[in-house]
Amino acid sequence: MSLLTDLINLNLSDSTDKIIAEYIWIGGSGIDMRSKARTLPGPVTHPSQLPKWNYDGSSTGQAPGKDSEVTLCPQAIYKDPFRRGNNILVMCDCYTPAGEPIPTNKRYNAAKIFSHPDVADEEPWYGIEQEYTLLQKDINWPFRWPAGGFPGPQGPYYCSVGADKSFGRDIVDSHYKACLYAGINITGINAEVMPSQWEFQVGPEIGISAGDQLWIARYILERITEIAGVVLSFDPKPIQGDWNGAGAHTNYSTKSMRADGGYEVIKDAIDKLALRHNEHISSYGEGNERRFTGTHETADINTLSWGVANRGASIRVSRETEKNGKGYFEDRRPASNMDPYTVTSMIAETTLLWKPT
Repeated sequence: MSLLTDLINLNLSDSTDKIIAEYIWIGGSGIDMRSKARTLPGPVTHPSQLPKWNYDGSSTGQAPGKDSEVTLCPQAIYKDPFRRGNNILVMCDCYTPAGEPIPTNKRYNAAKIFSHPDVADEEPWYGIEQEYTLLQKDINWPFRWPAGGFPGPQGPYYCSVGADKSFGRDIVDSHYKACLYAGINITGINAEVMPSQWEFQVGPEIGISAGDQLWIARYILERITEIAGVVLSFDPKPIQGDWNGAGAHTNYSTKSMRADGGYEVIKDAIDKLALRHNEHISSYGEGNERRFTGTHETADINTLSWGVANRGASIRVSRETEKNGKGYFEDRRPASNMDPYTVTSMIAETTLLWKPT
């Protein structure tokens, strides 16, 4: 095993200019991540320097067997914390050979929205709070929970310290440092209310970059849990009963919201979100109705509510924003398994482009 570790940690730059690029994309379920590697002749600094590639879409639920080729288009690159050196992770989106985005390519439409002049001029910032649950590999039960049983009730686990309260910190810290190494704008981590549930935050990032970075951060976490022999779950309500669910609260601001008088702009934006509430909820993740029940720090899924410092509302405005008369708001509706391209672009579209009739 020591030899295997030595080989995994080989520094390629000692013997070759070639690098390994791990091409990453989103599979047919909309939440599964796929990747494969290829050798490139030397280091690259921009995705435009990378060749397009392809894969068998019939094996990922994204193309029929009789016409299975799907094209990978590199969109963003990050340092590879696993292979290190000049090796890279490449976030791709997916197209037919004719150049049309496939149905699961949510990045394509998001990029169109973010490139609209009215959106680009407002420089939308996003900070995404990604919650997730660590599960035992063979029994599909939370990590370090007694098999078939439960730990003590919620209360001592949030931001906890101690072997009897904090489960999986080595995985979480490894992910934190790996994301910083990769160039992800990860701004923090914490243990969540349910034991074995954690959160990391990405942002603030402008526009499409928020989605790219969250997907790569998810990929890195999936790889780390693979190494640790632990299963990663983005299920919004992995354990039924008196346990908190998992969300992906999305913090949002525009240039106008961050400027003097921005509080009124925020309230106008929330009014627009209320008018399209059902449309947003339907696009905010699978199984969200199991989490968004009006209990466990959630609101009623059927109506949009908002309040200052209210974690039981659909939209939370911070005390600082209220005090300063400008700032941001937090959309607490997205589920942990949401697509960040969909959620971020939809918020921008509704608040900046949509005109109520």
